[in-house]
Amino acid sequence: MTEVATFAAGCFWGVEQAFRDQDGVIDTEVGYTGGHKDNPTYEQVCSKRTGHAEAVRVRFDPDVVSYDDLLALFWKIHDPTQVNRQGPDVGDQYRTAIFTHDDAQAELAQRSKTAEDASGRHARPIATTIEPAGVWWKAEDYHQQYFEKRGGGACAIHPH
Repeated sequence: MTEVATFAAGCFWGVEQAFRDQDGVIDTEVGYTGGHKDNPTYEQVCSKRTGHAEAVRVRFDPDVVSYDDLLALFWKIHDPTQVNRQGPDVGDQYRTAIFTHDDAQAELAQRSKTAEDASGRHARPIATTIEPAGVWWKAEDYHQQYFEKRGGGACAIHPH
């Protein structure tokens, strides 16, 4: 049996690659969530008028990798203290967010955020929001597994 987790941590290309490289992750998909426009395009999301975040939906085997493990990876692959940006990428589509799929995920995400905030690893407070997963809009095909298709490094910010 598999489970689904959804994370937003800046440019979804590098975020997706980081999760794809994790043992126990069966599949990933990049898309848009957390906004108010139906079936948004990349250009519309980048206009900063749809409210969507660039996000990654992760299908994983909980017998191999736990949701807590995925949360730990999430905190490591970006700067969770930046509001509506990651490095040079600025806009609400690059916000840091955990989109939870059930009450158990919401509880684990909140506990993990509290621990990360108290860890002393960050000079500023954690800006990550925890929101119920809403409607998911798959991003255009050319965004899926972007680095695997085109080569290149990750665009994620690695603060640790």
